[in-house]
Amino acid sequence: MLDAFAKVVAQADARGEFLSNTQIDALSEMVADGNKRLDAVTRITSNASSIVTNAARALFAEQPQLIQPNGNAYTNRRMAACLRDMEIILRYVSYALIAGDSSVLDDRCLNGLKETYQALGVPSASVAVGVQKMKESSVALANDPSGITSGDCSSIIAELASYFDRAAAAV
Repeated sequence: MLDAFAKVVAQADARGEFLSNTQIDALSEMVADGNKRLDAVTRITSNASSIVTNAARALFAEQPQLIQPNGNAYTNRRMAACLRDMEIILRYVSYALIAGDSSVLDDRCLNGLKETYQALGVPSASVAVGVQKMKESSVALANDPSGITSGDCSSIIAELASYFDRAAAAV
């Protein structure tokens, strides 16, 4: 996994060029937004348990067949696996947000996830709904202006939302 800085340097090095003004400006903007990015990740990680729990509750309220006998989240073992997977997706979304790069999310979480779920008979549409519910909670938490670095966070919020959308589409 490369963070945004290492990625830009590696690309310039491969071409044998200095960093362009455009690249330097983009990295400068990322540094300026660094505290806002850290605030968003801190809020998500500090509330990870409630984000996952509330998303699961909402999902099961909408799709109660999942927790009924023969449902994919029926029995404590299956429920625990469902919650674990939701937490893993949330964790990798937070990694992607702090790095400013989706490669860690793709490489270590999403690649092969759909195939695994298909092999296990997990309803991918339900997983996607759960991911969207985590997105709603996370975006609301990260976008709350109280007690965080002031300034426009719209690009960070859009980036955060895109990582959840990427995860939902991958399953």
